[in-house]
Amino acid sequence: MDPINPDMITLTMEKKKSIALIAHDSKKPELIDWCKEHHDILKKHFLCGTGTTARMISEHVDLPVKGYNSGPLGGDQQVGAKIVEGRIDMVIFFSDPLMAQPHDPDVKALLRIAQVYDIPMANNRASADFFISSKFMNETYDRTIINFHKNIKDRSETLLDE
Repeated sequence: MDPINPDMITLTMEKKKSIALIAHDSKKPELIDWCKEHHDILKKHFLCGTGTTARMISEHVDLPVKGYNSGPLGGDQQVGAKIVEGRIDMVIFFSDPLMAQPHDPDVKALLRIAQVYDIPMANNRASADFFISSKFMNETYDRTIINFHKNIKDRSETLLDE
């Protein structure tokens, strides 16, 4: 808890980051190439991803990637749940802005939860390059988020007073 502002808490990302790797179908080859290019850095971190993307990276890049469900089958929501649990530190999501996605509401929910929990999120190769070359990739990093437990307690007390 932040002694100055009890409505906020500080969470620390460790040196070994937990990175979610996700790509829309048309962007999977680009993400695989990016992972090959940054193999030596990525192998130092815990990697996870949605179904097909995780499997393809494991097969083509020789990196261990814990796979969740495919995005349209709930994988985006699984990644979002891991963010809420504090088990994902950053998301690399190569999205295709020019193609309609059947699970677009799930993608938007993932983007929202990443924002709420102050999770760095790269949506394209350029932003992913900036992330991977950041000095924060190799050191701890503190981020401040809403103290959700206090927020819920305060809200429940307020609702009872009405």
